[in-house]
Amino acid sequence: FFAEMAVSLWKNLLQTTKENILQQRRASLYIAAHGYEEELIKKKLQQFAGGSIKLSKEDNGIGILTLNNPKLMNAFTGTMMLELQERVTELEKWKDGKGLIIYGAGNTFCSGSDLNAVKAISNSQDGMNMCMFMQNTLTRLMRLPLISVALVQGKAVGGGAELTTACDFRLMTPGSEIRFVHKHMGLVPGWGGAARLVRIVGSGAALRLLSGAARLDSETALRLGLSEETLSSSDETGALEEARAWLSQYTEGPASVVRAVKEVVTAGRELPVEAALRTEKDIFGTVWGGPANLQALVRRPKHK
Repeated sequence: FFAEMAVSLWKNLLQTTKENILQQRRASLYIAAHGYEEELIKKKLQQFAGGSIKLSKEDNGIGILTLNNPKLMNAFTGTMMLELQERVTELEKWKDGKGLIIYGAGNTFCSGSDLNAVKAISNSQDGMNMCMFMQNTLTRLMRLPLISVALVQGKAVGGGAELTTACDFRLMTPGSEIRFVHKHMGLVPGWGGAARLVRIVGSGAALRLLSGAARLDSETALRLGLSEETLSSSDETGALEEARAWLSQYTEGPASVVRAVKEVVTAGRELPVEAALRTEKDIFGTVWGGPANLQALVRRPKHK
């Protein structure tokens, strides 16, 4: 009886731990207390239609998210911003997911925001609300328990460059470029791109990239640690295949373990050390004695 009770308590504890971790991931950066009016900005964004954000979930646990607005170099219209939020919610619910590739249709990544939408919401309050909306979405994207990679073909400019920083990794194709062009628009990044860029390349390099608004080719991005690799293929099919192969070396194995790995890294990056250690302990508890752990112990009985 006591053994059963212990098992039942353990399962409840596991469930609570998993739910707590999930809530932390989905938590909104901004709420009404910050002056954030989500429903209002959603209504405004709804007016600027065009393009789409597609998601396909493959059996091997890899999701493919496609920015699809090729006639505007995959610029984000208002409805695409709303769709991105919906796709992220879908990915949060995908229990078998392990990895994610984000890329743009028509051999280019993304040219930022659709300027028609931007001009129409040029007052400060609307701009701030759009900024908070996109920061919320991209933060949730970054916290997904999936190992994510941005496949950069052609240009990733402005908001498109910011989107690449919400992924764990970036792969670039020959001739592609990343450019934080905000300064030339009289702006700074507003989708969280500056904060994330500092964490990826350091404050000195981030300051140079933002204040110089320079074009970053694949070699420079590689040198700065912004890109992991320059792929050999420039065409969409070939580049996607290469990106899948590159990602698969990190997503092999059970989803529970791959997801746990991403979660401990997210905690280590975002939380003060004591909180990160506690979160790591909680996540460790969800895999210790789990199927993958027990199988490994059976497979490898000896220390070599």
